[in-house]
Amino acid sequence: MASSSSSSHPPPIPPVPDAGGENLDHDAQFPPLPVLVVTEPSQLPVEFLNPSPDHELVVGLDCEGVDLCRTGKLCIVQLAFPDIVYIVDAIDGGKAVMEACKPALESSHVTKVIHDCKRDSEALYFQFGIKLHNVIDTQIAFSLIEEQEGRYRAPDDYISLVSLIADPDYCGVEYAKEEVRLLLRQDPKFWEYRPLSEMMIRAASDDVRFLLHIYQKMKERLNERSLWCLSVRGQLYCRCFCINDNDYADWPPLPVLPESNEGNDDGPEEQILTVVNVPPGQMGLVIGKGGSTIRFIKESCNAEIFIGGSRGPPDKVFVIGSVKEVRKGAAIVRGRLISFY
Repeated sequence: MASSSSSSHPPPIPPVPDAGGENLDHDAQFPPLPVLVVTEPSQLPVEFLNPSPDHELVVGLDCEGVDLCRTGKLCIVQLAFPDIVYIVDAIDGGKAVMEACKPALESSHVTKVIHDCKRDSEALYFQFGIKLHNVIDTQIAFSLIEEQEGRYRAPDDYISLVSLIADPDYCGVEYAKEEVRLLLRQDPKFWEYRPLSEMMIRAASDDVRFLLHIYQKMKERLNERSLWCLSVRGQLYCRCFCINDNDYADWPPLPVLPESNEGNDDGPEEQILTVVNVPPGQMGLVIGKGGSTIRFIKESCNAEIFIGGSRGPPDKVFVIGSVKEVRKGAAIVRGRLISFY
């Protein structure tokens, strides 16, 4: 993998101290990687810019921004390779550098490992026209492993990236982000400021540099059924908040059911995404007092249910899972709206 940049560009920044001002003990096992802040396409590896079946890539991916969603502002995209982290600066690099990343972010030849892809995908789609594709979402993978190994997960009990990194089955690293979180609470425009500070660079790098290791650990535990579910649910999660007029017809096709599934009652079920439209001003009927109704709906079906909320889209409910459970969940949502009238 050619990760060096052109000689006309500044060299990668060497590994920098911990963003929180501490010497974290994980640096011995997971030493910080050099970082290159990218403002021009030529600073990225050729095989990333020109994805090909001859050079299959796996990269860690994350996005940071101001109120990251369709209407917020995407500021940086982090790309973790085994030996370097690229921080693609969407502010200083602008549209040109993001357009250069588009083929890889949409390619089936570049696997993107990400933790909770929904809002990142939404920001990429509405701000830069990028249909994020071929993702491995570690949040989904963790839930599938828990399910596969017989452990119950309550609705909305999703593991955070910090907790996943701390899990001894994957990294066992206490990843401190408190100072950055405090700064974000004090100033939501934290990621918009330039030049990027040493703290910003280290925090951005730390959010992706563990992902490839976690992915390898997860692959060892996922069975064939879970691997297929992980692949298709990742695609559905990417589409979740990216609702458009043609019902995702212009997005890449979903992975097909494995041939080994034919006649196998224990094989994976077809996975779908259904969008339920809620009349303006009526989302309260779906959520209920203190969230009681939406909690009941989620407990009544084995499907993932998401609401756009204040960041939008505000009038839609997204239901993801097997055909049977999605239909059940969507019917309960619609029934709640009808029963009111």
